[in-house]
Order: sequence, then C-alpha cells, then structure tokens
Amino acid sequence: MMDWICLLLRERSPIHSSRMKLQLNRPIAFIDLETTGINISVDRIVEIAIIKIMPDGTRIAKRKLINPLMPIPVTSSDIHGITDDMVKDAPSFKQVANEVKQFMEGCDLGGYNSNRFDIPMLIEEFLRIGMDFQTEGRKFVDVQRIFHLMEQRTLSAAYKFYCQKNLDGAHSAEADASATWEVLEAQVERYPAIGDTVESIVKFTGEEDIVDFARRFVKEKGVEIFNFGKHKGKPVVQVLKEEPQYYDWMMKGDFAMNTKQKLTEILNRTLVKKP
Repeated sequence: MMDWICLLLRERSPIHSSRMKLQLNRPIAFIDLETTGINISVDRIVEIAIIKIMPDGTRIAKRKLINPLMPIPVTSSDIHGITDDMVKDAPSFKQVANEVKQFMEGCDLGGYNSNRFDIPMLIEEFLRIGMDFQTEGRKFVDVQRIFHLMEQRTLSAAYKFYCQKNLDGAHSAEADASATWEVLEAQVERYPAIGDTVESIVKFTGEEDIVDFARRFVKEKGVEIFNFGKHKGKPVVQVLKEEPQYYDWMMKGDFAMNTKQKLTEILNRTLVKKP
C-alpha cells in the first residue's frame, strides 16, 4: 500500500455533534485535487485528497502528493504551494491509481466544482494509464452548483456563510475537501427544498444526466446532443450517421479523453443497434 496520509475519524466534529443531516444509502467520497493547471487534456494532478463519508457518519480521509511527471508552473505553485521539489520523490498517478479506485469503490462522488474539474481531471488521469473508472450508477454532487444557485460565492465564502468558520489552509486539498463536506451538511439543513439524499440533491442541481464531463455533449429528453460547434443542438447519433468523418476529426482533436470515450460509446451503440 502506498504511503498515504490516512486518518479514520470516528469522533464527530461540532457540525456532526447531532444526527447527520444528509441521509446516505451508500458512502460518498468528496474529492479535491491540486494540479499543474486547469487544462484537463494536458495538466496533471499533484495532490489528491479524498474524504469518504460512510452512511453512519464515519469519515475516512486520505491525502497524497503525486509526481505529475512534468514541471509545475510557478503560477500554479503560487496558488497551492506545491513545488517540483516537494513531489520529486512522490509516486506517479499510475502507482497509486489502483488504490484510489478501490478506495472510492461503491461511492457516490462529491466536491466543489467537481463535476467540471476534479472528477473530469481524475477520470482523464485514469484513462491516460489505460484504467477505466466506472461512472455508471454513481451520483455526482457538486456543492458549488448548489451554492451558486442559492448564494453565488467562493468556497471560502461558502464555508464562512454556512459554517460560520474561516477556511484555514484554503487550496490545501484536504482542507478544501473537508470544508466542502461540511458545507453540504449545512446546505442540507438550510435548504429543505434540496432534500436530504444524494438523489434529491442531484435532481435539484439538474445534473442527473451527465454525458461527458467537458460538456461537449448534453442530454435532452434522454438523447445525447452536441453542445458545441457547428452541430450544436443536433443529436450525436444523427451527426455520426450523416457525417461519419466528424468522429475521426474529434478523435484526432484536442478533446478530453473522457469526451472521446463517450463519443466512441455512442458510435458503438449506434453501429450495433438493430434497424
């Protein structure tokens, strides 16, 4: 097992001194990543923190520095404080990928802006090493989405607003992931309209049917449609039938691997579909 900083927290923090407000049917893992940059196609993870919340309220925290196998830009180090020297002896993502995958097995996933950054970035890292990360059957709770719908602030402001505490160590992956979980707990208590289950929250945020995390495709009435370019608004299946070379163009283009994976799945499903 890799040298994770791991902590099993059975004691409840002040926010958990009473019965947990979010009702869980299965564990939910809150993820926060620090990276070399924000381009999902080319940037890499330098730190990963996962706070897994069990249905009984038990929290298990894991954090690990990752060697991105590429230089960390100074502009990124200035934000999260992680330098090349700090990760030079750290394992690569490939070396910890299996453990990360196993730790999140059977979990729904949550985070702050996670549906647009952390989860797509994590999936991209898995795909780069040839490891598939199962998304089918999981629910994805993006706390930022709730916050922006209700208050429209930053994570530090959200933590102050909902939890009445200052976020010490902002841009530290573990601090951000833990704060995100506490914010969600407070949101469940503050907004009865969002419900107290992962299913009700995902329905409220309108992110039940994510196709690819880069949002190149979206679903309308159960049908995947293009969400960019000259075919925006058209069903993906229709375009693949009428302009099959568009598939080749996208596969050769600078699109996220998760986007290409979903496009291929749609193509394969179309090809085997009986008339």
